[in-house]
Amino acid sequence: MTPRERVYATLNFELPAGERIPRQMWVLPWADEHFPGMREKLQLQFPDDIVPAPGCYTSPVNERVVGDMFQVGTYIDEWGCIFENRQCGIIGEVKTPIVDTWEDISRVHFPVEALTIDPEQVNAFCRVTDRFILAGAYPRPFERLQFIRGTENVYMDLALEEEGLHAFIKQLHEFYLKELEVWSRTEVDALFIMDDWGSQKSLLINPAMWRQVFKPLYKDYIDLAHAAGKKIFMHSDGYIVDIYPDLIEMGLDAINSQMFCMTPEKLVRFKGQITFWGEMDRQHILPDGTEKDVEDAVQHVYENLFFNGGVIAQCEFGPGAKPENIRALYVAWDSKNR
Repeated sequence: MTPRERVYATLNFELPAGERIPRQMWVLPWADEHFPGMREKLQLQFPDDIVPAPGCYTSPVNERVVGDMFQVGTYIDEWGCIFENRQCGIIGEVKTPIVDTWEDISRVHFPVEALTIDPEQVNAFCRVTDRFILAGAYPRPFERLQFIRGTENVYMDLALEEEGLHAFIKQLHEFYLKELEVWSRTEVDALFIMDDWGSQKSLLINPAMWRQVFKPLYKDYIDLAHAAGKKIFMHSDGYIVDIYPDLIEMGLDAINSQMFCMTPEKLVRFKGQITFWGEMDRQHILPDGTEKDVEDAVQHVYENLFFNGGVIAQCEFGPGAKPENIRALYVAWDSKNR
């Protein structure tokens, strides 16, 4: 199978016996700084089956950006949000929100430049590769609200049902729909959305509030993708077991979540209904485990969640992760389904 065929078969729970499980490695600059050259060696030995589309725009999308998001210091993104970073190789946090009250919403720059993708260049990329291509946009309404307003303020706005919050969510949602729509008209294989919804042990807000305020947004994104004949993937950190049934009900194709934060045993009831797009435990196993621990963890996921596919061997080569554990992970995954 080509990588693209392998991923589609996995998403459709039709991966033939004897065909390896598809893989993808996410790499943060931290890895390149601490282990120079290891990214290239690992990716040469274990090439990704899933890759992002290039950002090809007719208008400059980074014209307003100040600084480098992965370097120590201040970084201002294309929306005007201000991040402070104290460690190289990872992304910082918003300490000073740009919207003190909802009357200050004019300070937010909606990056309309991101709507000017060049479909011919994107399509040319899709046609010369046999890999599965993810769109180069990732709507994140909950996180974007926090970047703009500040996390504590967003929680207060949700609790108090602030009119300004809901008016802005509508405006934000309309922008994200436009962004996904322009990508849906290209030849990418899937759209991509994200939002970190979990703490270590629970959802960050009451599940009922999530279903009332945010679930309709994701439903629109998923419906848009499927109407265009695309798959749709989502990322969310933390403990999100409570909303797995909702994501499945809406038709989400693949979820990247912290399986070991929730445990595969709690996710086993969802196998065959959604594809588990990783990820291996980057809190404990990848940084502190032995290669045997990694092999055992892969076996644990395979036994609980594999269902004629339905699993993608994804992991993050980021802070603390040992290169030998990344390699052990892919060696172990390559031995499965054979």
